[in-house]
Amino acid sequence: MTTGKIVREVKVASEPEALLAVLTNPAYRFQNGLDWKPGRCRNGLFSALAEAGLPVICVETRHMRAVLKAQINKTDRNDARGIAQMMRVGLYRPVHVKTLRSQKLRMLLTHRKLLQSKAIAIAIENDLRATLRNFGLKVGVVGTVKFETRIKELVENVPDLAMLVEPLLIVRRALREQIVILHRRLLVIVRDDDVCRRLMTVPGVGPVVALTYRATVDVPARFRNSKAVGAVFGLTPSKYKSGEIDRTRRNIAMRRRDDAGDAL
Repeated sequence: MTTGKIVREVKVASEPEALLAVLTNPAYRFQNGLDWKPGRCRNGLFSALAEAGLPVICVETRHMRAVLKAQINKTDRNDARGIAQMMRVGLYRPVHVKTLRSQKLRMLLTHRKLLQSKAIAIAIENDLRATLRNFGLKVGVVGTVKFETRIKELVENVPDLAMLVEPLLIVRRALREQIVILHRRLLVIVRDDDVCRRLMTVPGVGPVVALTYRATVDVPARFRNSKAVGAVFGLTPSKYKSGEIDRTRRNIAMRRRDDAGDAL
C-alpha cells in the first residue's frame, strides 16, 4: 500500500513457509511491517519472519482492535486493509515479543505451577478421604508424604475398595513425580544462569522468583529506565498531587508467597 492506495493483495496460509514464499518474492515491495495478534506472535511466525530479515512488527492488540472497530463490516480482508493503513501512517503501538529462550522458560514455570496446583492434589486427597469415610475408614491427620501409605493401610483388607482407590493414588503419585522432574530442571537452568544467581543474592529471592523475573524482563535494553520495569509485573507507583505538590511515591508491592510456592 503506497499513499493510501492498494497496489497488491494476496491470500496465503498462516504458515512461515507460505508467508516467506510470498514476502521474499522480488515482485512484491513491502514498505511496512507485518502485524499479528500477540498470541500468534508466539507460535513461531514472528521468529521465522524476523530471522529471514523481514520488517515484522507485533502490535498491541487492544489498540489495533479499537481502531478496526470503526469499520462497518468485519471481514478478514477489511481487517488486513485496515492494519495495512495503520502501519502505513504509523498509527500502531509495537510490543516486545519475547525471545524463544524466555518463552521456553515461561513454559517451564507455567507447567511446574500447573502440576503444583494445590487444587489438584487437595481434590484427590479430599475425594479419597470422603469416599473412604462412607465405609467407616478414617484417614485422620497424616502428612503429604505418608498419605498414600495410610490409604493403602486402610483398604488393605478390602480388595474391592483397593481396586477403586489405586487409580487415584497412581495419578497423585505421577503428579508429584513430574513436579520433582520439572523443579530439578528449573534448578539446573538457574544454576547455569549468571543473572539468576545474582538475583538470588537478594534476601528472600529463590530460584523460582529469580527465573520468573529473568524470563519476564527478557531483554533489559527494551526498558527506558528501571522504573518502567515495575509495570510489567503489575506494580504501579502511588501518586500524590495537590496544588504545587507533585510526589511520586514508591511502587505498591504485590503480595508474594515465599519461593517454595508460587513465583510473583
